[in-house]
Amino acid sequence: MIAFGILAGEPSGDRLGAGLMRAIKARCPDVEFVGIGGPQMIAEGLETLVPMERLAVNGFIEPIKRLPDLIRILRLLLRTFSAQQPDAFIGVDFNVFNFLLEGMLKRRGISTAHYVSPSVYAWRRGRIRRIARSTDLLLTLYPFEPAFYQQSGIIARYVGHPLADEISLTAGSEQAQLDARRELGVAGAGHCIAILPGSRMSEVKLLTDRFLAACEIIHERRPGTIFIVPCLRDSIEAWLQTEIRRYPNLEIVSYLGNGRLALSACDAAIVKSGTSTLEAMLLRRPMVVSYRIGWLSYQLVSRLVRSPFIALPNILAGRELVPELLQDAATPQALAENLLNVLDKAGQEPEYLAAFAQLHEQLRCGADDRAAEAVLAWQRELVNSTNSTKTKVS
Repeated sequence: MIAFGILAGEPSGDRLGAGLMRAIKARCPDVEFVGIGGPQMIAEGLETLVPMERLAVNGFIEPIKRLPDLIRILRLLLRTFSAQQPDAFIGVDFNVFNFLLEGMLKRRGISTAHYVSPSVYAWRRGRIRRIARSTDLLLTLYPFEPAFYQQSGIIARYVGHPLADEISLTAGSEQAQLDARRELGVAGAGHCIAILPGSRMSEVKLLTDRFLAACEIIHERRPGTIFIVPCLRDSIEAWLQTEIRRYPNLEIVSYLGNGRLALSACDAAIVKSGTSTLEAMLLRRPMVVSYRIGWLSYQLVSRLVRSPFIALPNILAGRELVPELLQDAATPQALAENLLNVLDKAGQEPEYLAAFAQLHEQLRCGADDRAAEAVLAWQRELVNSTNSTKTKVS
């Protein structure tokens, strides 16, 4: 029997962890998992030590307020894993907490793996040394990431992106678009534009006004355009409704849920930088990517950034496939003009989106299975190495 400790601290990690667990179970039916995860990981058989919601913190102030409880959880995990001695521990994303825990477990003789590389390709590459002190095996989502760890001593394995497996190569078809529009009640619409200002309130507040002002310009240029705004949380939906009422001339459809439905229904999108840009790419939707943070934060972060791009399609392609408008450059006029340009380009030049399809195929390589095979191969090497050491000692 194999036993793994495992921890995911947020819904995206819960999805990743569940897929990995499922693929490992397919190869080792008697495997056991203990740790922290959400409903999807629990459904795959996780013995959970505390609810995942207790790890949910945002921003800079909340983690400080929640520090006593986070320390209690950390100590519980250390006691449990030190007593049970799992074959290995797998941290799934949730980087700050998981790397801290992994480092502590590693010093106690427990081998550690981490699923999802931090964005060291973009900024703070000095983190690689700390990551190397914390984990032995790193599973990456993108093909260019292992190269950053070549001199670190970490075993880095590219496994692909589960989102590219989940979204089929035909998910962006005209029929899929029509189905999504029917679900949203806009089946008879002409142009639909998705507006994705983010999943955190701080992001939404910084971007929404500019995004909606850009929508007014688009509406003036293309009357009849419908705008679709997904809201991930009730609190965001309530705040957005107040903002939307400031733009009575716009026909805006909002709903409670993630961005997949809006991206499926739309012709193009204005998207906050992040995973949603990858999702838009996988659905073959032309987009304009934007991001804004506070002035002081931008001054600090801009000095640390090492990548020429922030949008995942551009990073993956190594060139600008989609426009990026950051900070003061993200004016309503610039957002609107760039959106209309990419919308026209996609309609007039069918090959424009061919690069999206190529990147989709590159990332679509059975991530859950590849991740499971990498973890189990690594675990077998650990067992063989331990047995070899014992033989030499005896």
